[in-house]
Amino acid sequence: MFSHYQFTAAERLMRYVQIDTQSDPQSDAQPTTEKQKDLSRLLAAELLELGLADAHMDEWGYVYAALPANTDKKVPVICFCSHVDTAPDASGTGVKPLLHKQYNGGPIHLPDDAAIVLNPDDLPYLKECIGHDIITASGTTLLGGDDKAGVAEIMDAIAFLVAHPQVKHGTIKVLFTPDEEVGRGTAKVDLQKLGAEFGYTLDGGDRGSLEDETFSADGVTVTVNGIITHPGDAKNKMVNALKIGGAIMAALPADSLSPETTEGREGFIHPVRISGGAEQCTLEFIIRDFVTAGLKEKEDLLESVVRQVLQQHPKASYTFTVTEQYRNMKEVLDQHPQVVAFARQAIERAGLPVKTESIRGGTDGSRLSFMGLPCPNLFTGMQAIHSKREFISVQDMNKAVETIVHLVQVWEEAGE
Repeated sequence: MFSHYQFTAAERLMRYVQIDTQSDPQSDAQPTTEKQKDLSRLLAAELLELGLADAHMDEWGYVYAALPANTDKKVPVICFCSHVDTAPDASGTGVKPLLHKQYNGGPIHLPDDAAIVLNPDDLPYLKECIGHDIITASGTTLLGGDDKAGVAEIMDAIAFLVAHPQVKHGTIKVLFTPDEEVGRGTAKVDLQKLGAEFGYTLDGGDRGSLEDETFSADGVTVTVNGIITHPGDAKNKMVNALKIGGAIMAALPADSLSPETTEGREGFIHPVRISGGAEQCTLEFIIRDFVTAGLKEKEDLLESVVRQVLQQHPKASYTFTVTEQYRNMKEVLDQHPQVVAFARQAIERAGLPVKTESIRGGTDGSRLSFMGLPCPNLFTGMQAIHSKREFISVQDMNKAVETIVHLVQVWEEAGE
């Protein structure tokens, strides 16, 4: 079916990454950066060119489109979703994508920064890509494959289906979201307008990976209120909130319960930001656990640390605010086993072994699942994301496209 098809996913990715779409965690706007809409507008236009007549970008930067069914069977409406924004962790401005053909297994030196080297000893997945064509950035930026690879693969799969009407499928919805990297990817999504029953995010890594479980996640904000006076007349009067904040940080476990000391199914307490001054200091944390009940345990531990530190400063006070972020999507997906089972079949039809994985993080699919759109995560091929060493195999991208096409066929075959 694909032997004579000229895949476009890699070409699309190399175009899309040159559009700066970095989101901003400090912005209250929606989307957090207007520049994300630059890519969203382009995608809506390209979907219109492919013949998806309802393709459009809404005021919030979301792209919606539908490919009508070409079968007489009754098939559930499924959606494929990826996010257009890139992470704030490394620059996304002026990305220069490079194609390294027929990778030979050695180090890849990036031309714009001699210190940035992709070494298979550090990035072992490279060893699985010998002979592949590898896409990287040039050394001064991230690539942006997270998640423009997913965007490009969905676009290519839609192009394939439009060009091959003999491949039968039900109605397919396309959804591209902003602000996933800052936790707001579903903030303004309109699921009623989308009109899908089940979904799949394209936001995973290794070829063949199928992720049906994420962390459950909360955010915690601790605000410490001190007492400010003129520093020249501060003895026995001033209570420095910044010092109390530092003491709270220092009192956290040093050898456990942090991202840098955990792996697998272990959760963590992760300080992500400290701000303020001597009068008031704010500490922001993210709390993660695969078991939702484990979040409360970690939050109670964190608050006990705060209370213990504050006991040494009786004139100070604090507030402790917990905000729900997302929940383990497996809680929802286990109620709809066919969604994951069909994805497994599609990956196998693409000739790949299935790697069922748990995400030490979250995706739009986590929130979408709890909003009523059960939504596991499929691989894109992206590697070393959020870094200047980010890379992706063209062959992996093409396998992701094949998987999408096989998946819509599996759903159609199961229709009535």
